[in-house]
Amino acid sequence: MSTDNGYVLKTAGYIALTVLFIAVLSSAVFLSNKREKKSANTKQLVFCAMIVALGTVASFLKVYEFPFGGTITLCSMLFVCLAGYFYGPSTGIITGCAYGILQLITQPFIVYPLQVIVDYIFAFSALGLSGLFYKAKNGLLKGYLLGVFGRYVFAVISGWIFFSEYAWQGWAALPYSLVYNGIYIAAEALLTVIIISVPSVKKGLERIKINS
Repeated sequence: MSTDNGYVLKTAGYIALTVLFIAVLSSAVFLSNKREKKSANTKQLVFCAMIVALGTVASFLKVYEFPFGGTITLCSMLFVCLAGYFYGPSTGIITGCAYGILQLITQPFIVYPLQVIVDYIFAFSALGLSGLFYKAKNGLLKGYLLGVFGRYVFAVISGWIFFSEYAWQGWAALPYSLVYNGIYIAAEALLTVIIISVPSVKKGLERIKINS
């Protein structure tokens, strides 16, 4: 439903998004490793669901919220990147997409219909690019930085195209979007990198990966 301040989801929209969320998350399991046994797939589905749930909870733990969208949260992007780190890029990207749909359900900020695709589907799916390093040495750190950069790219595109009217006085839309989105994404990324660089945290996540 369209309003003067953008679009507001109605009951049918919430139901449709919920069904889509379940379908996308389920497909993350079946597309990741077709050779796994059914029990392993079920275990993986549980892990992906937990990752999405923890990421959603962390997204509500806001260190700082900017007035025109964008927040520094308590490592919410890390949880989404873990799907790629555990299972590879296919599962990571699709789990990121599922997370984006859940964000749209729980914390919608809709100005234009196409903006939803860029901000919620493409941007959060990009966090799953972390899976490109899931077999690499220091794969968690490398993958996290790549996933965060992917989200940043789409956030900049969204700000440039859909939120240019909010650019600071004297700033063109693209430089404004580069800086604005860079501030909150880089701040959360720095906080997260510090945390995952702690040896006990790093080893703990590596053990979880082995058991997942």
